[in-house]
Amino acid sequence: MNHETGRNPIATQINDKTRAKNADIISPFALAQAPRLDPAKFQDPDVTAKGEARASIYMTGLTTLWINTGTLCNLACASCYIESSPTNDALVYIRHDEVVAYLDEIRADNLPTEEIAFTGGEPFMNPDMIAIIETCLERGFKVLVLSNAMRPMRRHEDALLAIKAQYGHRLTIRVSLDHHSQTVHEGERGANSWDKAISGLKWLSDNGFAIAVAGRHLADESDADARAGFQALFDRENLRLDTDNIDQFMQFPEMDDQADIAEITTACWDILNVAPDSIMCAFSRMVVKHKGADKPTVAACTLLPYDPQFDMGQTLKEASQSVKLNHPHCARFCVLGGASCSA
Repeated sequence: MNHETGRNPIATQINDKTRAKNADIISPFALAQAPRLDPAKFQDPDVTAKGEARASIYMTGLTTLWINTGTLCNLACASCYIESSPTNDALVYIRHDEVVAYLDEIRADNLPTEEIAFTGGEPFMNPDMIAIIETCLERGFKVLVLSNAMRPMRRHEDALLAIKAQYGHRLTIRVSLDHHSQTVHEGERGANSWDKAISGLKWLSDNGFAIAVAGRHLADESDADARAGFQALFDRENLRLDTDNIDQFMQFPEMDDQADIAEITTACWDILNVAPDSIMCAFSRMVVKHKGADKPTVAACTLLPYDPQFDMGQTLKEASQSVKLNHPHCARFCVLGGASCSA
């Protein structure tokens, strides 16, 4: 990372290319009116811009292992935090044998891992995805797959039905549906993405899969209004989803790493009445494979796969170290937003 600017050059290059390509596309979720981030913030891993001790999170036990299947995706959303697209292969497809190596480490070290979760890109574009899901389920883990429920997933309908028949609700597919309205969803994800996503979600629901939806709400829309909008959509489409059930619906805050946000200090836990062990990096890590790398590595969390200060080594044991909350996402998404990628 460039410690003078606080920016990761790899991520900055990817972001700049995507922003240039989509210069005429403004996300409906953009925080355009928010003050820009103070450049003095998130520079020192130990202290804040005000000179206060920065908060850290200690791992309490790895209960969820996230695996990034690769950043290639069939969509190029206006504000994808990881810049997934049909051309971004900054994180390459992880292989079945590479996933198995981490499952073996979990077993060898008797880690308390209950769930293996997959994100991308679009996980179902990874050619090893079905074999990976099956192996994780065979090992006794619950499996969560984040998907847009579009054509890449639909190509595997027969395989997914067979998996469901054998393992039931130990497999959950969480569908990203940015908004309860077609106009806003397609403003973020592109034209003709709504009907395909709804069709895939209905296929999952109609066939009895364990499903969930991850949504967002607009800056001028309350959480309650957005939930009501999503529930009306679910009821209208006869989807087996309840917005009051955290296992079935979650609503994420916007992640603009250039919008100003408070830094989290050691004093914040008592002030905010938030427990450090409730934060995602206390109980999860994410495996990624960078383009050109011989082996995967472990990142502190799902939100920060490119930033080298959150690269924690090649093994889960190495990655069990504490995490310093030295990024705007740590504050906006996890601590102040109260969000977690796991239910």
